[in-house]
Amino acid sequence: MKKTALITGATSGIGRAIAERFAREGLRLVIAGRREERLLELEKELRTAFGVDILVLSFDVRQRSDVEEQLMSLPVEWEDIDILVNNAGLAAGLAPLHEGDPDDWERMIDTNIKGLLYVTRCISPRMTVRRSGHIINMGSIAGKEVYVNGNVYCATKHAVDALTLAMRMEMAEYGVKVTQICPGAVNTEFSLVRFKGDKARADKVYEGFEPLSAADIADTVWYAVAAPAHVNIQDVLAMPKAQSSAVSIYRKKS
Repeated sequence: MKKTALITGATSGIGRAIAERFAREGLRLVIAGRREERLLELEKELRTAFGVDILVLSFDVRQRSDVEEQLMSLPVEWEDIDILVNNAGLAAGLAPLHEGDPDDWERMIDTNIKGLLYVTRCISPRMTVRRSGHIINMGSIAGKEVYVNGNVYCATKHAVDALTLAMRMEMAEYGVKVTQICPGAVNTEFSLVRFKGDKARADKVYEGFEPLSAADIADTVWYAVAAPAHVNIQDVLAMPKAQSSAVSIYRKKS
């Protein structure tokens, strides 16, 4: 029987690329996100290209009641999720703590930490009962290092790092794999969201070097998923060749 994967934040960037890669490999997909119109477009595209079964769920991971309503009432044929990809996440703002916007803080904490918890709490119990499954948390280089003005975003990704380790320890006895994928600079909507639509500022983040693409990260996720049953790829840090740390990027001079 084909495996079923649930991907949050599937409307764009890394989440969308993971959905495309999984569809290419023939998995059944539950694609989730806030922007229903994008999900429906993706569903049509993947059904046409790969003929896979897809379930669309539109909800905001920050809203616990919505998460529970959607995920605790899945159709019977979709109840058993084999692979959960906790991809929904974002950065909002880039400022020192004493100048930070508390609304940005809450948005990041609610999405990156609480959203991951809400979704995992709904999906993981059936994995433990079946004694099989794979949870993949999308971390970041910001969960390994801290950089100036990244304070709260870095804190949320450090929380993902800690939660992933705790999950892995707690799930081991149930045969459930837990993986963290930590990207460096990836050219997606990430910076555009962080800078609240300022495209010129967002584009500068990726100038002078070749960043990772969303497809690069999707390939990394698939590598972990496709590993033999006894192998758990626990923690992957994937960086562009030009990037050696969170803040050190070699940029070619024009």
